[in-house]
Amino acid sequence: MNREKFYITTPIYYPSDKLHIGHTYCTVATDAMARYKRLKGCDVMFLTGTDEHGQKIEDKAKEAGVSPKAFVDNIVEGPRGVKDLWKLMNISNDRFIRTTDDYHMASVQQIFKKMYEKGDIYKGTYKGKYCKPCESFWTESQLVDGKCPDCGREVQDAEEEAYFFRLSKYADRVQDLLENTDFLQPRSRVNEMVNNFIKPGLEDLCVSRTSFTWGIPVDFDPGHVVYVWVDALFNYTTALGFLNDRYDDYAKYWPADVHFVGKEIVRFHSIIWPAMLMSMEMPLPKHVFGHGWLLLDGGKMSKSKGNVVDPYILAEQFGVDALRFFLMRTFPFGSDGNFSNELLIQTINTDLANDLGNLVSRTTAMVGKYFGGALPQGCGPVADELALAQMAAQGQQISLQAADPADPVLFDAQLVVAAAGLRGAYEGCMESFAPHKALDEVFKVIQRANKYIDENTPWVLAKDMQANGPRLAHVMYNLLEATRICGVLLTPFMPASMDKLFDQIGAGSGCRTWESAGVWGSLPPTTAVSKGENLFPRVDLDKALEQLEQAQADAAGADAGPAVELEPWVEENVDFDTFCKSDFRVVKVKACEPVPKSKKLLRFTLDDGSGTDRQILSGIAMYYKAEELVGKTLVAIVNLPPRKMMGLDSCGMLISAVHHEQGEEKLHLIMVDDAIPAGAKLC
Repeated sequence: MNREKFYITTPIYYPSDKLHIGHTYCTVATDAMARYKRLKGCDVMFLTGTDEHGQKIEDKAKEAGVSPKAFVDNIVEGPRGVKDLWKLMNISNDRFIRTTDDYHMASVQQIFKKMYEKGDIYKGTYKGKYCKPCESFWTESQLVDGKCPDCGREVQDAEEEAYFFRLSKYADRVQDLLENTDFLQPRSRVNEMVNNFIKPGLEDLCVSRTSFTWGIPVDFDPGHVVYVWVDALFNYTTALGFLNDRYDDYAKYWPADVHFVGKEIVRFHSIIWPAMLMSMEMPLPKHVFGHGWLLLDGGKMSKSKGNVVDPYILAEQFGVDALRFFLMRTFPFGSDGNFSNELLIQTINTDLANDLGNLVSRTTAMVGKYFGGALPQGCGPVADELALAQMAAQGQQISLQAADPADPVLFDAQLVVAAAGLRGAYEGCMESFAPHKALDEVFKVIQRANKYIDENTPWVLAKDMQANGPRLAHVMYNLLEATRICGVLLTPFMPASMDKLFDQIGAGSGCRTWESAGVWGSLPPTTAVSKGENLFPRVDLDKALEQLEQAQADAAGADAGPAVELEPWVEENVDFDTFCKSDFRVVKVKACEPVPKSKKLLRFTLDDGSGTDRQILSGIAMYYKAEELVGKTLVAIVNLPPRKMMGLDSCGMLISAVHHEQGEEKLHLIMVDDAIPAGAKLC
């Protein structure tokens, strides 16, 4: 079967050393869309990753005393890093790209060269304003009160030799794309891009830097590194195998169906990205959707502003699915939303505990109490209901009237029409990238089902099972079937919880599909239910807020780290001439392996710049694994006399730092910028 292809991406994230709930917003939305498309049977490619080059990362790595690669490796791959967060949030990405991946870097070099050879990249001198946190170049007229218009931070003067991309060449074509197609959504973003950036005059874009080294080298001019936004944007194609042999999916999935991005990077995705693709004569993505920000106290969440909400704490206290649901249910996807812990708790209590949770627990409890956990034969839909359901599923307008507004048949028809027509309304919302509206439609049916319980008063019917048993069984079936349909459509948002819901209402695999969500009566009437645990317990607001405050305080204390005991200072002075005799050199680790029969020693083969490999033995095996040190850039003192260790010569000593935490010794090898050549002398 030739399935519909669907390629969706999140932006690749700058690997922040403190992840907050805002980082999860776009990725959860993308995950929900990808899961929805898979539910429909599409062949989905969902890409996310990390954008790891640029001056700000180089600077942060220097502050941390490690190489840029070691810095980003820890944040991406380490505990509570980017990959850990996506695992926590149950993100179902098919592929993860890092811009430090070799295949991506090689592809970007080819892309840059192709645009250069075409004449769309040329050499010049950049002079203007630069925002380091945003990695953005600005003209004086684009600044707001002299500051970056995106983040509001200070900009700095920049002047350096650089390559430029002829962005102005593509201004008319990009403007036509924005104004006369649905490429950029929501539509409100179009006027902003055209009026603020294109009509004032689209200037050529600086696309290389020479003032730092942490980036992809321009291979035909090694003093330059590729501007991070050229590097980052083309990940959407290199991750499919464009100009590399790592993957072979480019022809299958490109162009992308949609890039979900935050509004602060819409300019890059809707102006610069299509212009570069035009230069490369590549197909354009079908859509770019710029969503809003999560705000705290009216301001965008960011570490620098101190407005950080830890997703680990929230997920631990309220559950991952509740957190995912809150993000998609509460905030219109194209607009900003004001986040608060109170709003999160209120949403959980109102929608999940009171509405959905109550519906499931009441219905399964009544089926258990009145029918021993399984409904009798013959309680399923009747012919009139099936006819109404089919009309509703086809999108027909149905007017339901009865002589008696309290007629139970009218109640049945209203619930059946609402549930049977739900999939169509939901699908329209999801296809227009409005997950919040899709959830609105689902909860209209959930609320209608809860009202249906009150209208039919099952507890009254149960008083005379001989007379009312068939009617009561039919009411219970309708409730289970409406719950099942809602559960199918909630699966992209709360996958783990909906599996539990299906188990409780007895919906087998055939009743959990997209097709079954459009067919009223798919649930077998005699299916057995199981009361199970409460899916969404009600949250005590005051108690939860107090616990959150304590958890965040504990986390802040943990971030500060335990008390550190340092080695005592040596009071004896060393004269300057003696110090100058020590020869400290930068060395590159070519190989590293444990020394046989030693629990402490690692054997290093080092490039010290002399042209001859240097061997040093170091007693650090309890702190580092040998394989993780290969390729690292370290510091060694190289003019110590050789000494024998386990029968091997050790020609020098690697430099490290030592301290104690809670009585335990901690050792850290001194690692320096990988761009420093082997043999460089420390002075």
